[in-house]
Amino acid sequence: MRRTTIAVIATAAVLGLAACDPAATSTTAKTAPAAAPPASNAPPAALAATTPPAAGAPKQADLPNLVGKGLQSAQDASQAAGFYALTSHDALGRARSQIDDRNWKVCTQAPAPGQQPTDTKVDLGAVKLDETCPAADQGTTPQPKAGATMPDFKGKAASAARAALDKGTSLTVQDVTGQSRVVLVESNWQVCAQDPAAGAELTGQPVALKVVKFTEKCP
Repeated sequence: MRRTTIAVIATAAVLGLAACDPAATSTTAKTAPAAAPPASNAPPAALAATTPPAAGAPKQADLPNLVGKGLQSAQDASQAAGFYALTSHDALGRARSQIDDRNWKVCTQAPAPGQQPTDTKVDLGAVKLDETCPAADQGTTPQPKAGATMPDFKGKAASAARAALDKGTSLTVQDVTGQSRVVLVESNWQVCAQDPAAGAELTGQPVALKVVKFTEKCP
């Protein structure tokens, strides 16, 4: 009887301890992992908003309106806007070089003002400060080239005529007004008459040009 009582007490003690110990609960129960979010191929919104442009794409910027500015000021404004591929030409078609940009003003520009790739070549047609811009840019017109026949140089700069002729051509340039002025800067003189005449066959004969200054009228 005594042994039976002790066994019952011992069994009750074990059961009591098991009830108080959380580790004694079923070891087979597991917490289910949280369900994974569905996969998506779309980039996060923040990443999509800051995605840089494709590699190698030229940068765009606003090319300002340069017409009417002094040539030097126009070049400065172009560079300030991010355009560095700059060139200029004589808008009167006299093939003069713009040695001192401050003595020239802009008559035309290509391309037009507005959004352009910053590596775009900007070409400015210019005249000297005391000259009037032509109705159309004559500096973009192809200059005549002498081949088998003589071009028509009337109204062209003597310098343009010289450039068009073969380098071996014997050329004389003479003031047609009879004042015996020496023609030093040929780009300042326009052709009034020529020999041979336009269309004549060129066989290596000498060429003579009769000229006046561009501020003067041919007689």
